[in-house]
Amino acid sequence: MTVPDTLPAHAPRGIWGTVLLPVGEDGEIDWPALSDALDILCESGVAGIYSNGTAGEFHNQTEAEYERITTLVAERAGAAGLPFQIGVSHTNPRIARERLARLHAIRPAAAQITLPDWWPPSPTEIEAFIVGMQEAAWDTPLVLYNPPHAKSRLRPAQIAPLRALAPNLVGAKLPGGDADWYAERRETLPGLSVFVAGHTVAFGRPLGADGAYSNVACLSPKGACLHWDLAGSDPVAAAELEARIMAFMASHVLPLVRSHGLSNGALDKLMAAAGGWGPIGPRLLWPYASAPEDAVTAAGKAARNMLPEFF
Repeated sequence: MTVPDTLPAHAPRGIWGTVLLPVGEDGEIDWPALSDALDILCESGVAGIYSNGTAGEFHNQTEAEYERITTLVAERAGAAGLPFQIGVSHTNPRIARERLARLHAIRPAAAQITLPDWWPPSPTEIEAFIVGMQEAAWDTPLVLYNPPHAKSRLRPAQIAPLRALAPNLVGAKLPGGDADWYAERRETLPGLSVFVAGHTVAFGRPLGADGAYSNVACLSPKGACLHWDLAGSDPVAAAELEARIMAFMASHVLPLVRSHGLSNGALDKLMAAAGGWGPIGPRLLWPYASAPEDAVTAAGKAARNMLPEFF
């Protein structure tokens, strides 16, 4: 079964690569390295890039860093002719709304927003937030970023009525799920671009996934694009590749949550450092822990053995 594409032309599709922050030994963002990494990512074949997601450490940026990252992403993606999205998320929803109101001047493909996160909002408060962000958006499209670790997680049926409040809402990043979840997605969110976890697109694309803000692209942007393309052209080969991706993550990425207490962002940076496609190391901004070098080395060797087509 393959779900037909019913999305409007401006809705996002395919594999989008996240902007990861190179952090120097002084604990600060290495801005020249970030510019180089952006250029590499823009030439990797991804459908677009996005800033200030979980892997981009949006929760741990100063406002000055946020502005500089946003400007740099717009400049480098613009020079490459590649669509880009800007995450305006903040633990303070009023600051997120102010960021969104300023954003239309640089013409991103969309702005990514998260629901207020310090105190989980009620359904009425979620509606108030969506209305406020719609008012601040001007003509900027919106993508609701609602990953598995969000304090307020929404099912597709809960997102559907929000579209009437926010005509700018063109997409959502959601965890994905089983066949029943995708049936709900198809029934309640026609015409909305639904992105799921990058390591599940072989299962999800035939059922209605429109793309991924991809964790697999942290390891290999080209490999993530290969996985997505196979999901559309050769589902059997895509499923076999997906099984190997999951085996790699189960053996060399996820165990570090238990052994070292690493965050999701640290796991993404571990994969980027192991993949070696750009100047991205495992170090996170203070005070968060990062993967040790021996884990990066082991993951790099394992990835090349288990996923040779990615390299």
